[in-house]
Amino acid sequence: MYKSPNDEVLKRTRGQLEEYLDGDRKEFGIPVLMVGTDFQKSVWNALMKVPYGFTSTYLQLAKNINNEKAVRAVASANGANSIGLIIPCHRIIGSNGELVGYGGGLPVKKRLLKLEQNNTVLSDGEKYDFIGNKDTRYDGVFFTAVKTTGI
Repeated sequence: MYKSPNDEVLKRTRGQLEEYLDGDRKEFGIPVLMVGTDFQKSVWNALMKVPYGFTSTYLQLAKNINNEKAVRAVASANGANSIGLIIPCHRIIGSNGELVGYGGGLPVKKRLLKLEQNNTVLSDGEKYDFIGNKDTRYDGVFFTAVKTTGI
């Protein structure tokens, strides 16, 4: 059935895409109909769980769907995603940390990741988790100090 450009879902989608690109939206709240194989849908669902401001790898995505040996198939499913931004395939990078493959081109992928990483605001609890786990993803993004020792 043909949907008018003024359809309510399309209006909400346009609005939410604009909010995302303005840095005012981190998640989309619109209905998504995934059309693909069960495997592709499992990859796309895993992509939707990669948080705003973070990246993952094809290997980690394969592990997340309990199919560690399917790294190439995961990469292929990632590339078959036709709902970019909403299903955030741009958040997937190579295992070596390099930007790899993106249908919109690597310059666009780089800009989207920069938009998200510069907009990420962590709660104090999240910051403490990163410090306690010695997670380096936020090195240089926030600083910690101890009032009593002056360090």
